[in-house]
Order: sequence, then structure tokens, then C-alpha cells
Amino acid sequence: MLAASIVIGVLLADQLTKLWAVRRLVDGPVSVIGDTVDFRLARNTGSAFSLFQAFTPLLAILAGLVAFFLVRAVHRARDTLMVVGLSLVLAGALGNLLDRLFRSPGFLRGAVVDFVHIGRWPTFNVSDAAITVGAIVMVGWAFRADAQERRPRARERDRRARRG
Repeated sequence: MLAASIVIGVLLADQLTKLWAVRRLVDGPVSVIGDTVDFRLARNTGSAFSLFQAFTPLLAILAGLVAFFLVRAVHRARDTLMVVGLSLVLAGALGNLLDRLFRSPGFLRGAVVDFVHIGRWPTFNVSDAAITVGAIVMVGWAFRADAQERRPRARERDRRARRG
């Protein structure tokens, strides 16, 4: 239930904000915080940082495969933090995949709508943010899992040292 709520919530936020951006930002950027943060419409047929612009169909197919494997991983995950991280990444992948499938110029060739621009960072969208936050959550999970795994070994080492 948690995973479904996250995925649906992020997808709704992503698609509604992209709809807003396509309608509202066509005439130019809107400043949010001076020159540092603004909303500006950009369309990206490539991957992150606008790489691989000529490979939009391949990127769409890869995104579909990644989404398939993420669904399986979310279903198998037992740790809440991992479920949250995987669900955020899945939602982001699906949000951008929807653009590649259904936006202009056509099926498997659609451009992803980006509109959030902060300083010198590349322009991004809600899906991109979800992917980034999800990846950070999963890295945090890995550090936590590693620390939890080390604790029993450290206690055992301490016991052996006190006995020896």
C-alpha cells in the first residue's frame, strides 16, 4: 500500500506540474526567487543532462525495462526505507516514460517536459527529483544496513577480546 501511494502520488504531481508547465511557461520563464530559481519550459529527448538525444526510442524501451524490474524489486522489498526509495525511483521512471510514450513528437519519441531551473543545475521535473531522492534514500539504506551488520561483529570481537 505504501509503495502504491508513493508511486501514484508522485505520478500525479509529475503529470499535473508538467501540464501546468506546458500551458503556463510557453511565453517564457517565471521567476520564483530572483535569478536563482525559475520555472522555464524545456523539452528533453535525451537522458539526464540531455545526453543521448538521438536515442529517444532506445531510452523509452530501457525505461520500460527498468520500471518492470523496479516493480519486482518493490514487491520483494521488506524494509520500509528500501520500499520508499525504490518506489520514488519507480515513480520517476514511469513519469518520464509517460512523456516518452505520449508526448510530441510521438510514441517512443516523446520529449520529457522539464521546467524547474535552479542556478547552474540542469532543468528538471518532479520525476527527476523523485529519482534523485529515491537514490539518496537507497544509499542511506545501504549505509544503515552496513552499520547494522557491523554492530554484531564488533560486539563479538569485543567479547573475544575481553575473554582473551
